[in-house]
Amino acid sequence: MKSVEPEVHLIARPQLDYDEIARYLADVGGQSWLERLDRGDLDTPLNDPQNLAEFAGRLCYRSWEPGLNPNVTRIRTDQDAYLGNILASMHGSVLEHVSFSFVLHNVSRVLTHELVRHRPGTAVSQESLRFVRLTDIPFWFPEWAKDDPELMKRATDMLDQMERFQLWMADHFGLDEEGVAFAEKKHRTSFMRRFAPEGVATGLVWTANVRTLRHTIEARTAPGAEEEIRLLFGRIAELLRTEAPALFGDYEVTDGAWVPTWRKV
Repeated sequence: MKSVEPEVHLIARPQLDYDEIARYLADVGGQSWLERLDRGDLDTPLNDPQNLAEFAGRLCYRSWEPGLNPNVTRIRTDQDAYLGNILASMHGSVLEHVSFSFVLHNVSRVLTHELVRHRPGTAVSQESLRFVRLTDIPFWFPEWAKDDPELMKRATDMLDQMERFQLWMADHFGLDEEGVAFAEKKHRTSFMRRFAPEGVATGLVWTANVRTLRHTIEARTAPGAEEEIRLLFGRIAELLRTEAPALFGDYEVTDGAWVPTWRKV
């Protein structure tokens, strides 16, 4: 048994092609928006996630500058104010263009079973224990469990026994013998995973757009949320507040619960 901690790695974020944006704006007459980018008026350095959300919002109303849309006589030129208004007016569709990808490492299948309930606006690629044979049982224990010696002794003894059984089955099935076909290994490994606990640590790539992330952060850091997923989404929220403060800066954090000022975006 190997004691592990859930980890979050932010591995991908939006990247804009400003040359193509310039070609589009030259056609509709919104070049002044890019001039603000060049001057650093939007964000220094350029914050592509926030710029993408603003771009999508301005396209909806052709609000690059006053006069392009006869109904628009003034515009917000401060990006924080602009995106704050997007959140306040619940114009959530523009947030769906902005996605972040994470590696969620050493998280349990308890957590992933809850995570997959958030389906809209997400993509998931999870480690398959049909193919990946367990050689140990990585496992996360909350702090309150670590403080209970009797519980820890009984829990680790049980996990050690399960781990030994995994190794015994691999030897019993001869999976490491020369010439064993991969199809046979897959068949046996699929059976063997049935004897791993739901708390066994695994990994996945999880991608979600900002609209989904805002909802999931609030739901999964709430006081009644499962404690491992609550811990994980607190870390995700901290990363995103640094990455895109104009999109995630409206949260109040109390005892680990992230509650947004603007809800149901």
